Amino acid sequence: MLYLALFIGVVSIVITDKLTQAFKLSSILGLLGQISASLVIIMVGKLEVSHIFINDHLELGYLAIPFTLLFLVGFTNVMNIEKVQNPSILLLPFVSLVCFSIAAFFIGHSFVLITGICSSLTIMFILLYGYFTGKVFVGRTLTTSIGFIMAVLSISLIEISIVTIYIPLFTLALPFSLYYLIQDKITNVQSITVSFLTAILFGVLMYIVPFNIIWYLVVGLTSILIITQFSRKYRFI
Repeated sequence: MLYLALFIGVVSIVITDKLTQAFKLSSILGLLGQISASLVIIMVGKLEVSHIFINDHLELGYLAIPFTLLFLVGFTNVMNIEKVQNPSILLLPFVSLVCFSIAAFFIGHSFVLITGICSSLTIMFILLYGYFTGKVFVGRTLTTSIGFIMAVLSISLIEISIVTIYIPLFTLALPFSLYYLIQDKITNVQSITVSFLTAILFGVLMYIVPFNIIWYLVVGLTSILIITQFSRKYRFI
């Protein structure tokens, strides 16, 4: 059912985004589409974070659904790009999806593994098609859909280990913040390259640094990311 719920959720986001752009409606409609898609994942896909394990087992209870909903909508918008961008920006979610797939392989999570591999191959196809034809443009509908898929994969792995929140935070959110920071100082291609290499660096660290140190990175760098959201220039949520 989770595969079906994910498909319905993506279709819901695509439809609401297209309607918003076609009729120049309020962005609230797009947000409602994301909330609807998230509720489908929670209600139909039966996916929610009911507990968190750090040093102790913490039950969320009645906060499980609100927490899951907030997480899904928040991370869906990490990839929410208003303007048309260079297709190479998709290298960032590509790195994240590869890291998700590797983590799922070691953990033994088939849904994340299969979805991650399929999504990675889809992005690679888009990049190759855009490179050889020059006809592919990356807009809000595509990036929001990718963000939603990654949010669902994150929730799926967080159920097993909270440390896996490291993957979307530091292979996508942090590189995107870096991209917004430096894009006005150097060329677009250079800023994408720097952000892409940063995503790879933090992705590799996931598999060579002990989990207790990873947790300190999660807490420390997440605080920095939250602070950057007070500036509109670097805001991604």
